[in-house]
Amino acid sequence: MNLLALRGIGHAFFGRTVLEGVDLAVGPGEVVSLLGPSGSGKSTIAHIAAGLIEQKEGHVTRSYARHAMVFQEPRLMYWATVEQNIGFPLRLVRAPRRNRAERIEAAAVRAGLLPEDLDKFPVELSGGMRQRTAIARALVNEPDFIFFDEPFTALDVALKRRMQDLVIDASSGGRFGALFITHDVMEAIRISHRILVLAPDGRGIAGERRVAGEPGMRSEEEGFVLRQEFLHRDPLFAHIHEIDERARP
Repeated sequence: MNLLALRGIGHAFFGRTVLEGVDLAVGPGEVVSLLGPSGSGKSTIAHIAAGLIEQKEGHVTRSYARHAMVFQEPRLMYWATVEQNIGFPLRLVRAPRRNRAERIEAAAVRAGLLPEDLDKFPVELSGGMRQRTAIARALVNEPDFIFFDEPFTALDVALKRRMQDLVIDASSGGRFGALFITHDVMEAIRISHRILVLAPDGRGIAGERRVAGEPGMRSEEEGFVLRQEFLHRDPLFAHIHEIDERARP
């Protein structure tokens, strides 16, 4: 049984078709990366899948109980503390007040924050800490599915790796299924069970590649070798860097 399934998804902006015939599925405990360059329609697919926008055609089946989303920008409430930002989903679902503080602190720790960070405001945080706060906010309500929409694009290489490790650790043991949107082949290799490559014209999924082993258990050398194989010898990835990002929303 899949937690998420898209069938025949099509969409248009201002009468112009940007997606057509998109099919994908994500199973329980599975991290699936949707790979494609900027402007290829990846985020549009994620937003349709999450219910943020309505597709023009096709069907979305969501079989999970709760989902969360982590965006490229942390999208924190600047007037609220870290604790209040993380706990906002608990307020929305009217979770019992008696254990909110405990759940907030537990989510913060999972995301690599310290108890003393909870009283800070976003302006006092580094870019990495803001993204950690966004991840903690996504985890606090214990979702069984998370959408990641290019969450680490703006981070430097070292910080990006640490954030990827957070996702790998949080998802280990089948804690949730995830659709991870990225244009970075190495990132997709590090965090995914499967990689779906978007067709260059936006007309569905061109193909998929299963990544051997478990996320977090592959060596850097294995990842590099696989990246070279994908980019230089696999025809599925031939146009991965050739789309003009101005050509599509």
